[in-house]
Amino acid sequence: MKFARSRNECECDHEVDAAASNPAPVAEQQSAATGDLVIIGLGYVGLPLAAEACSAGLKVTGLDVNERVVRGLNSGVSHVDDLSEEDVRSMLDRGFTASTDPSVLATARTIVICVPTPLSPEGGPDLGAVTSAAESVAAHLSPGTLVILESTTYPGTTEEVVRPLLEKSGLVAGADFHLAFSPERIDPGNPTFGVANTPKVVGGLTPECGEAAAEFYGRFVDTVVRARGTREAEMAKLLENTYRHVNIALVNEMAVFCQELGIDLWDSIAAAATKPFGFQAFYPGPGVGGHCIPIDPNYLSYKVKTLGYPFRFVELAQEINGRMPSYVIQRAQELLNESGLALSRSKVLLLGVTYKADIADQRESPARPVARKLLAKGATLTYHDPHVESWQVDGEDIERSTDLDRALAEADLTILLTDHSDYRPKLLEEYARLLLDTRGVLRRAPKDEDPTVVPTQARRHVEREGIQVL
Repeated sequence: MKFARSRNECECDHEVDAAASNPAPVAEQQSAATGDLVIIGLGYVGLPLAAEACSAGLKVTGLDVNERVVRGLNSGVSHVDDLSEEDVRSMLDRGFTASTDPSVLATARTIVICVPTPLSPEGGPDLGAVTSAAESVAAHLSPGTLVILESTTYPGTTEEVVRPLLEKSGLVAGADFHLAFSPERIDPGNPTFGVANTPKVVGGLTPECGEAAAEFYGRFVDTVVRARGTREAEMAKLLENTYRHVNIALVNEMAVFCQELGIDLWDSIAAAATKPFGFQAFYPGPGVGGHCIPIDPNYLSYKVKTLGYPFRFVELAQEINGRMPSYVIQRAQELLNESGLALSRSKVLLLGVTYKADIADQRESPARPVARKLLAKGATLTYHDPHVESWQVDGEDIERSTDLDRALAEADLTILLTDHSDYRPKLLEEYARLLLDTRGVLRRAPKDEDPTVVPTQARRHVEREGIQVL
């Protein structure tokens, strides 16, 4: 197990109160009738964390407000892509239980909050689930407990929002209980990196809080990275996702003007990617999806605005990525027009409606705004997705096609929106009448080719008329 510390971690010059700057030793809980861990929120973050902790031998209880989720887990049913029913049954065999009863918090040595942090209708942070969880913890908080927030949020949330709520218990953070922030780094559908082998960033309210959090995660995570404090750990997560957000926006904008200039951007990216330093490849697409990229940078933008000025990078990236569905419709209309077809009288097949390949997660998927615009223009819409059995747009059921070959052959236009592994280049080229590939699937080499010979996205070139790559 490796520990890494950020610079000056134990020489923090932040202003803190007396309890934080000179904390008394946090009392140890009595060992009798205690559980090792309670995880609040059993979604795509909390459940994999619970599974890894169970594998390490911890006694884990999951707390969730969704009775259906709790009943399913206690019956061995998984509701997230990264865990199978066999995985859940294995958790149960190791003593895992799920509950809707907050009283389970009273006997926990460690409590980890993994609840959603969406945007409000006004586009600002919605911390309702976080505050509700913190209030539940406060009602059952015992001396010596370690409380960790993993939900993505703006810098200052742990200290300015969560801490005061917890201290309504009469206990003092840093003196009576430990408080820390550790950003989740779950990548749904990633077969290589999971909870155990993805470095875990932790930042404590005090150095002792950070040490307690690092020791906890060190029981089942290979590498724990100590940040200077909670704010630095909160910022680390937003920096990671804002970096991706602005770079995706860069190539999305380049895709628009490169099309007009007659430049093959995919080839240019592949050429640039041969540089062994100073460059990381990002690729254009129909928009951004999931929780991290469309949502998280807005939390940072919100915090910057409290200083009296805008975070222009994030706002510009949001604008560019947000208009990509409209650009997809523009390219679709042009492709149909070149064949003498009108969008309003065309059958359009959407391939993939999830936000990323080979998972069922539809959160913030760009497929929905694309479909909404197609319907508004009168197109007859169907979809194919091996991971989604039913799909609605603004309450309207969209017809699902299950026979991919037939669906491709019958559609006037096919728009590939998610690069599921089912969508093989040879199949698409053979059956689709007209095809707009927004993910660059047609530029990828067959899997049996040596990936070191030529950069991945430049190995195939589309020769057939009626097929375009974004």
